Parts: sequence; structure tokens; C-alpha cells
Amino acid sequence: MNKEIVKLKDVSIGYGKNVIISGINLTIYDNDFIGIVGPNGAGKTTLLKTLLGSLKPLAGKIEKASLRFGYVPQRDIVQPLLPYTVYDVVMMGRFSLMKLFQYPGKTDKEIVEECLKSVGIYFLRHNNYNSLSGGQRQRTLIARALAVKPQILILDEPTNGMDTPSHYSLLDLIKELHDNQKLTVIIVSHLLSDVANITKKLILLERNFFQAGDIEDVLSEENLRKTYSSNFLVTKVDEEYVITSKHKEQQT
Repeated sequence: MNKEIVKLKDVSIGYGKNVIISGINLTIYDNDFIGIVGPNGAGKTTLLKTLLGSLKPLAGKIEKASLRFGYVPQRDIVQPLLPYTVYDVVMMGRFSLMKLFQYPGKTDKEIVEECLKSVGIYFLRHNNYNSLSGGQRQRTLIARALAVKPQILILDEPTNGMDTPSHYSLLDLIKELHDNQKLTVIIVSHLLSDVANITKKLILLERNFFQAGDIEDVLSEENLRKTYSSNFLVTKVDEEYVITSKHKEQQT
């Protein structure tokens, strides 16, 4: 059985006195693959920040093993002001582990090259980050997160704004990283079908509603109605979940 690495007990999340969700009980295990979904303003990013430790829970307790997180923020909020190369951006992950005025050593350089190869962009290492496509930038940010050698990789809306080929290629990469590197992966997305078809567990969030568990237990029409205040039809076709709006079906 996989080891418990994070445990939330009766946790409330939010900002100041503004509680978004209360009574969260959640256990994250080594090698988990978790999707977090919910409507805008439901608290998805707030939950991520609480897990990362940048926000304190408003109530309850979080127990964590000694962990290193690799965090991939939403791509559109990352805009380097200087003409950094892809290699430079990935090396920033290593700098976060160094002491003041310390320079990268042989091991740091080897890890950066290994991360570039693992996300398939080693050939772009000398290119300017600002010149890359959306998919290439996302792979660069994933490589930067991997450069800290994390136990948990957290991705916030990784496929947002991508064209269809890049979108599915990135999902394949995330699944590959989980399977091959045995990473615990947490992915936040507003695209429910993406998360449902690559992750093993699901967290549904809405203000004052929290549901977590294995995909087959949590992905129900009733839970989706509670989360999105709308009716959905959940079916399986060729072992893939297909989620459609009943309202749209009635219109066609």
C-alpha cells in the first residue's frame, strides 16, 4: 500500500475571514494522480496554495511528510521581462535550492539537461523562452518544476489556451511523467473530461461542497449537478468518460 504523504483534517480554506470551503478531509498518497475540478471561484487555486503552504488553512490541520513540491503555475501569468533562454528558465528551478551567491554546479547542469529531455524540448534549450509556442512554454515550465526533484508535481490549468494537438500532447506528457517517474501528480483544470480520462482520483469543488475519491466513485451525475448547478450525462465509450450537458442535448 502506498504511503500517506499529506493529510487534511477538517480544513477550511479561504482568505482572511472569507471561508470558501470548510470541513475538507483528504489524504494524498505517494504516487497518487489527482484531478481537481470545479467552476470559476470554487476554490481550486486556493486549495493548491494551501497545499503548497503559501496560504494557511483558516481552520483544521494539515499533516505533511518532508516534501518538495514542483509547481507549474498558469502559463499566462509567467512572462519573463528579460530574454531568458529555455535552459535559463529551467535552471531557475535549481536556483531555488541554492544558497545566496551560489553558482550551479555539475549536478545542477546535469539535472536541467535531464529535465529538458524528459519533457521533449532539449533541442530548444538555447531558444528564447518568449519566442516559444504555448505548448513549448508549458513544457519549459514543467521542466523547471521537475528541476527541484519534487515528490509532488502540481499543475494549474496546464492546457489552458492551447491548440488541440498541443493540448493532447501535453496531457500525454503529464501521464507519462506520473507513470515513468512515479510522481504524485495533482492537476487543476476547468476541462472535466481531460481530468477524468487521465487521473485516477478526482476532487470536485464548489463553495461549501467538497467531494474526493476514486474517479469511478466520485464522477457521478449527482455530484456534477451539485458542483456545477447543472445537469450532466456521464457515459463511457471505449473505456473513456464522455461528459455532456443534458441541457445541450435537449436543445439539439
